[in-house]
Amino acid sequence: MKPGSSSISAKLMWMNLLVSGIVLLLAVLAFFLYDQISFRQNLIRSLETSAQIVGANSVSAMLFDDPQSATTTMEALRNSPDVLAAALVTTDGTRFAEYRRTGSENLLTTLPHAPGGNDNYWVKGTRLLLEHRILFQGKFSGTVYIAAELTETRQRARQYLLIAGVVLLCCMAAALLISGAARKMVARPLIALSETARRVSRERDYSVRAELHSDRDEIAVLVNAFNEMLDQIQDRDTALNRARENLELRVQERTAALRAANRELEAFSYTVAHDLRGPLDAVQGMVYILESIGQEDRGNERAEVLRDLRDSTRRMALLIDDLLNLSRASTVALRKGNVDLSAMVQGIAEELHRAEPDRKVHFAIADVPQVQADAGLMRVALDNLIRNAWKYTSRHDAASIEFGAALIKGELIYFVRDDGAGFDPKLHDQMFQPFHRLHSRGEFPGTGIGLATVQRILARHGGRIWAEGAVEEGATFWFTLDHGQAAA
Repeated sequence: MKPGSSSISAKLMWMNLLVSGIVLLLAVLAFFLYDQISFRQNLIRSLETSAQIVGANSVSAMLFDDPQSATTTMEALRNSPDVLAAALVTTDGTRFAEYRRTGSENLLTTLPHAPGGNDNYWVKGTRLLLEHRILFQGKFSGTVYIAAELTETRQRARQYLLIAGVVLLCCMAAALLISGAARKMVARPLIALSETARRVSRERDYSVRAELHSDRDEIAVLVNAFNEMLDQIQDRDTALNRARENLELRVQERTAALRAANRELEAFSYTVAHDLRGPLDAVQGMVYILESIGQEDRGNERAEVLRDLRDSTRRMALLIDDLLNLSRASTVALRKGNVDLSAMVQGIAEELHRAEPDRKVHFAIADVPQVQADAGLMRVALDNLIRNAWKYTSRHDAASIEFGAALIKGELIYFVRDDGAGFDPKLHDQMFQPFHRLHSRGEFPGTGIGLATVQRILARHGGRIWAEGAVEEGATFWFTLDHGQAAA
């Protein structure tokens, strides 16, 4: 396994190996330094002792000028494997006697001298030079120099490296064993916990739980906290499912209630329409009979009453039609198809001309693209808009009504424009409310339902409507349909 592996067991193993290796290296380094310093100090003390012995045994030889005896004394240094050479120097700096191991180079060609002290030494690499001053009866009698090779230091270093390598291998083996135990104690519970978390995330099954352990350590606390979190999530998920089911049930109930209300409203509208139309037809028949009988005896007052009766029945019939259209605009199911708005407006204009051929009204009908819409509802909407324009231009000798479309900011907007009576812009928000009129019945007839019906029809088609105008400056009604309803 690599140190960068995502496995926690591998990380624990490499951590144990790293800690063990670092501790071992620090311990070896500390012991090695301590041994080197101790060995050097012992060697220096040993050489000082040898120099003192050589100096004490050579005093008489120097007093009696016997170099041979001094050389024999120095030959005893041969038993010390570290000593390479030695020299006995008189007080005037003359070499009295010297010793050199066979095969070694002459290391005492230059002899240093340190002021003060009886024993001094110099170290250069693996070579050590010791200086000992000989004192006899309190007087300086000469100097002993001993040169030694610190060969044993390298040997001891190699031994330490060998020992450190063996100990390192043993530590690594122990670390692997410890890692195996740690994997059982630490890694396996964490791996099992991660597998449980992955299963919960993948299957969305909040009923599973991580395996509990008898240990009361941090891992056990983590497992318990994870299981408690799953309990809370499961409770919330259950509550959400119940709320969703209740919501769906409520929506179904409200939808059924709304459909029933719509059916009742539609039935009521048609019932009212039929119940009212019967008496209206009878009244109209009676008016016709009254008008046709006794024409010569009818007085002005009787004629005026009959005329008011006829106008009232017409207004009631118009109100019934408008109420039916308002009801259909909100309840009838949409049956969309290709609708030619321009042709529809043209047909409405022709009907108006046939009904009042004496009026001078010019229609300007643009050829707009076909749309996907309910033909019946769009007919009602356009009929209301065009008849409004026809009505509010009735007091002008000549009038103009225009239908077209304009592309404004990437949106196709339709309009119906006239040059009639117009309206007060301050009353704009009231004109699309049912039964709200901006003009009195004496000025212009109507029920106040037409524009509300148009607004509902356009809203069901995903569009909207608004108006612009001023008093006696005409009015323009703008409306849109859903962008996706343009026919291909």
